[in-house]
Amino acid sequence: MRHRANADAVVVAGFGDEWSRFDQTPLSTAERETLARGYFAIFPWERLPPNPVGLDLGCGSGRWAGYVAPRVGQLHCIDASPGALAVARRNLKDAANVVFHLASVDAIPLPDTCLDFAYSLGVLHHVPHTAEGISSIAAKLKPGAPLLLYLYYAFDNRPAWFRWMWRATEPLRHGISRTPYPIRSAAGEIIATVVYWPLARLARFGEWLGLRVENMPLAVYRHRSFYVMRTDAFDRFGTRLEQRFTRGQIVAMMESAGLVDVRFSPAPPYWCVVGIKAAPR
Repeated sequence: MRHRANADAVVVAGFGDEWSRFDQTPLSTAERETLARGYFAIFPWERLPPNPVGLDLGCGSGRWAGYVAPRVGQLHCIDASPGALAVARRNLKDAANVVFHLASVDAIPLPDTCLDFAYSLGVLHHVPHTAEGISSIAAKLKPGAPLLLYLYYAFDNRPAWFRWMWRATEPLRHGISRTPYPIRSAAGEIIATVVYWPLARLARFGEWLGLRVENMPLAVYRHRSFYVMRTDAFDRFGTRLEQRFTRGQIVAMMESAGLVDVRFSPAPPYWCVVGIKAAPR
């Protein structure tokens, strides 16, 4: 059964606040490229036809669209937040092949089977019905077209102590995410300063010593700027709706949406996953 709406109004408004505050313009070109390559490492560019038409679902500030648009014929950027879409329009003002749409994932204003590719990075774990969101995007793909997703992982590739540590932070996230914007914003700045930055730099020092740091908390940020840490701390602790999924759950959702050849990236961020729209039977 398909639900009438697949967006949380408070969460949508929160992302408008986030991308208005963190519009990603301070990021260096090198860091922006590094981040994008991490997400798109498994994307099968070779499958795309000449001048492909694609979809960025939940485009936010437009940071990933800025990486993709020069490589494709046309890119549809969709976001449910007017504030986020305004930031994306500003950041992508020179990209003539980008079309903007104000819409949620359950109301994508494009015909079915019209797209050569799609991606949605860090979005569908923030909607009420993630599986339905995947199906909504998949319906717009042509047979053989790839869909790239980034969904928060359930720490299923981490040791038990790592999962326990995450659970210990959940009450804090739950509380902060329900406060007014000024409090959420201040809390994000504090957490980035006293938690993210010290732990990330500790992991970087451990790496310099030749230690294996992959399972150290926040080691993924060891080569990231403080701006990225501030953005992600606000995102992590300021968003009230967050879901996490195991690899098995993601495979089940993608296959249910008619996607095959599901493949996961072996590197962080977890989980980045790509599937191919199956041909009709």
